[in-house]
Amino acid sequence: MTSNDAVPVGSTPLPRPGAVYFIGRAVLRPLFWMLYRPRVVGRRNVPAAGPVLLASNHLSSWDTVLIPVTAPRPVQFLTKSSYFTRSGRLGALMKWFFQSIGGVPVLRAAGRDARSALDAGSSILRAGSAFGVFPEGTRSRDGKLHRGHPGAAWMALDTGATVVPVGLIGTDAMRAFRHLLPRRAGGMRAEVRYGTPIDLSDLAALPGGRARAIATERIMAAIAALTGQQGSGEVNASSRD
Repeated sequence: MTSNDAVPVGSTPLPRPGAVYFIGRAVLRPLFWMLYRPRVVGRRNVPAAGPVLLASNHLSSWDTVLIPVTAPRPVQFLTKSSYFTRSGRLGALMKWFFQSIGGVPVLRAAGRDARSALDAGSSILRAGSAFGVFPEGTRSRDGKLHRGHPGAAWMALDTGATVVPVGLIGTDAMRAFRHLLPRRAGGMRAEVRYGTPIDLSDLAALPGGRARAIATERIMAAIAALTGQQGSGEVNASSRD
């Protein structure tokens, strides 16, 4: 799920990562290192302060965990609204958990309604936070890097946030959330590469549509340079994630 196909629920103040986020990250970091031994490259490319948009390829359900675990600062993502609206004690626990980690509840939608999700992401960035997005929209099932949607570029140009490309390698070999015992496939090590910030300053004078198109091309090219993935040249329609 990305900001291109979702809208925020309600108009409550944007959530912030709380104690659960930081405790969970402290626990998961050594756990991930023991189970997967992930390599992390370029952490210093992520500014220590100010709005940062982390634009990454998307291979696995683990991606939304691995980025916050390895990033040098808290990272927020949009989160399915169903995680906030389930009934019963389990539903209440899920709502509390996702609120505690700074998840922003969104509804899937299309067309002009998707603008609301972009506004939610921009609000997080304007607050000086780090926001993660997958420009491809959904997970790549074939391992190729698919065409990027313009939502990431829209938020970057709208807020002036620093855009840091992120390349994820080998996360599709990590077992999905539904499995109790994670494993590495064939001894392959997952890798997170934080690239050099992308300069979009020269696009300010261009018409909005043209600026977003060029920015999207630069973002996807930077991700491809980090991952070495073959480009499909097509929009990714292989997953609902």
